[in-house]
Amino acid sequence: MIVIGSNSDVATAFVEKVLKEGNRFPIVYLFTSNIEKTAKLAQHIYTKYEQKCEIVHFDLTKENDYTKLNHIDSELLFCAAGYLGKNSEEGLYDDWNTKQIVEINYSKLIGLINHFAEKFEKKGSGTIIGLSSVAGERGRQSNFIYGSAKAGFTVYLSGLRNYLFHKKVHVMTVIPGFMDTQMTADIETPKSLTAQPEQAASIIYKAYTKKKNVVYVTFVWWGIMMIIRNIPEFVFKKLKM
Repeated sequence: MIVIGSNSDVATAFVEKVLKEGNRFPIVYLFTSNIEKTAKLAQHIYTKYEQKCEIVHFDLTKENDYTKLNHIDSELLFCAAGYLGKNSEEGLYDDWNTKQIVEINYSKLIGLINHFAEKFEKKGSGTIIGLSSVAGERGRQSNFIYGSAKAGFTVYLSGLRNYLFHKKVHVMTVIPGFMDTQMTADIETPKSLTAQPEQAASIIYKAYTKKKNVVYVTFVWWGIMMIIRNIPEFVFKKLKM
């Protein structure tokens, strides 16, 4: 199993859910830019589930040599990499902020996933799960830099799913709304619309076993985003969201 963004709360919860269901892998590859933190996760997984892990140092803001990943193979790739950055008002004209958001959520990320998608295609099997966001459903003034990167990632996953379908490789897009994670720790979110990582992991795992194509972490967000997507532009542009 390959886990990109392994220090994400949702990634940790999903790995644990997969292992609790009795699945075991020769190795779980934990991709991270924070080796020290990931080492604790690897030790926890080994102690609790006797599952071996390999920590792979990978920084999505750097230029990376993919040849060092050639030894890695798997039937399941789970991607929870993400970076919220500053909101639009604070970070709109901050070039460093914009670059970080775009590279981590999209431009450098798809290069990494493509590396493994090619391997999956060649052997004719495997599942790729990518976490996007409701922020990518429509540009809103509060987070449209982040949302634009996630919109690109959603379209990428859709196209990859279409391309790999006849290659017997499945691609699943996960669209979370608010989640109680480290990334949203400084944001006050309504409890009724906020999912816990363990809740999200269970929903994602169930969808994975059923080979779903697109899954919203909570159904209420499907309804919310359907309304938001269908607001006429001449009205929407006047709203503060």
